[in-house]
Amino acid sequence: MPDQSEIIAALFWQGEIGVDEALDEQPADWTRFAARASAARRAPAPPATPSLTLGPTRAATPDRRPPVDAPIPGLADARSLVAGVTSLAGLREALTRFEGCSLKHTAMNLVFADGNPEGKIMLVGEAPGEDEDRLGKPFVGASGKLLDKMLAGIGLDRTQVYISNILPWRPPGNRSPTQAEIALCLPFIERHISLVAPQVLVLLGGTAAKSLLNRAEGITRLRGQWLDFHIPGSTQIFPAMATYHPAYLLRSPIHKREAWRDLLMIKSRLT
Repeated sequence: MPDQSEIIAALFWQGEIGVDEALDEQPADWTRFAARASAARRAPAPPATPSLTLGPTRAATPDRRPPVDAPIPGLADARSLVAGVTSLAGLREALTRFEGCSLKHTAMNLVFADGNPEGKIMLVGEAPGEDEDRLGKPFVGASGKLLDKMLAGIGLDRTQVYISNILPWRPPGNRSPTQAEIALCLPFIERHISLVAPQVLVLLGGTAAKSLLNRAEGITRLRGQWLDFHIPGSTQIFPAMATYHPAYLLRSPIHKREAWRDLLMIKSRLT
């Protein structure tokens, strides 16, 4: 049996990676399910007649993406709220009044932005994490510390850049946001970018890149090249560079050299 210090270390590690909610009283052995699925793939096709299945079964995971052209409740309200916004203070107020996204009711704080809105660069990530939710500022946890080092590598700090996220509220347990949640928040971040009008837009991670650029490719294909970000319904176009999210670089440090090349391209663009 592990001693108390090992148990505490294991709990601390789970908290660091965002495991802060218990779903069942007993832990599930997911390797057992994986082995069962692998055996099922190797087994011959079952007969057409019904057969008795022994053992527990699991329901299929529902697709969180809304059907194509399906109406998203609250989206019309989001667009209406941002239609008359002409300042960052007004945009923040609009977010505080918006009730269409359920994430607002599970998060501790609205995470609006950090840095200098007059800076030449605006960085947009995916969503706040646990530390960001607690403090109400984007990129203040471990990934934020790495982001600060990345910026310092090209001679920048938070007084010279502006930082925000697509989602201003933390998804419970740091789960990935659903397509509906992203769609509800897009009008706000699009107006955010329009008001800041940066010289360079940096999209951190695949979710931010694919959502704002309306592209299907993954981050490995989108990064390392200059792309145009169009503000919907206007003539505003901003040069955008997609790169890896700092949280991903913490898990996969081998990609830091690719992110460094992206940063050098950004520095060259500014100078």
